[in-house]
Amino acid sequence: MTNTDILLVEDNPNDVELTLRALKKHHIANRIVVVQDGAEALEYLFATGRYADRSTSSLPKVVLLDLKLPLVSGIEVLRQCKTDERTCRLPIVVLTSSREEPDIHTCYSLGANSYIVKPVDFQQFTEAVHQAGLYWLLLNEPPA
Repeated sequence: MTNTDILLVEDNPNDVELTLRALKKHHIANRIVVVQDGAEALEYLFATGRYADRSTSSLPKVVLLDLKLPLVSGIEVLRQCKTDERTCRLPIVVLTSSREEPDIHTCYSLGANSYIVKPVDFQQFTEAVHQAGLYWLLLNEPPA
């Protein structure tokens, strides 16, 4: 099984479709896994529950994480990932509609690698996803 380039954690089907279209349009990533709530994201990352047969050694190259998620919030997903030795170095880009200063502060305090507010305009949204994908998948040099 090939490694995942991007784990997209997003519950809004429209935002999922826009993000996938933006990544495909710019040929950014071929291997994208989409999960629709925070609990499923944690199961995927820690290879439990529905993903118990997945190897924990093959983490995605980057996680695009919405904050407002059902079951487990994006902030809690971020907290658990950044405090676990297996996932603490995993790049997590918060991709959310929240411009709230407490959300931004909390995410960076927990170790988010980037915080991007989803633009309302489709072209701007596409460009934001393109730039994030380009940086984290092609330019960033992760630790071994």
